[in-house]
Amino acid sequence: MIRLDSLHPFEGSKHKRKRVGRGPGSGHGKTACRGQKGQNSRSGGGVRPGFEGGQMPLFRRLPKRGFKNPFRKEYGILNVKDLDKIAENGVVDINIAKSKGRVPKKLELLKILGDGEISIAVTVKAHAVSKSAKEKIESAGGKVEILSPKGA
Repeated sequence: MIRLDSLHPFEGSKHKRKRVGRGPGSGHGKTACRGQKGQNSRSGGGVRPGFEGGQMPLFRRLPKRGFKNPFRKEYGILNVKDLDKIAENGVVDINIAKSKGRVPKKLELLKILGDGEISIAVTVKAHAVSKSAKEKIESAGGKVEILSPKGA
């Protein structure tokens, strides 16, 4: 019978840690396996990640494309068909969508799109609403409130 106190690793599967810089008797003393002189023998020495010995590094050889807008606004997307599933007391906003797991927690803006149908009257508080979504919500007897983005 195998018990927890009788378990041990297979023979040869574990290696002792190399203890460097512990005197001549260890075989790894003096220079501590770093060689004599040079950049890698010094404390704090070595090269940065991606350094290729002075050759033009890969990240500079590859072509760059496109433009990353640092002021990009990222919206959490919610479709009209999801509204009646997540509405609390006839209201849907970004916090309710986050708590129901329909919008990632890191996003601060909510946009409603017009995919699907809605059967109940809900008040939607969002930062952006598509034209078709607004028509569907209002035809079901609901209201749409457009919120201004934070910092605007």
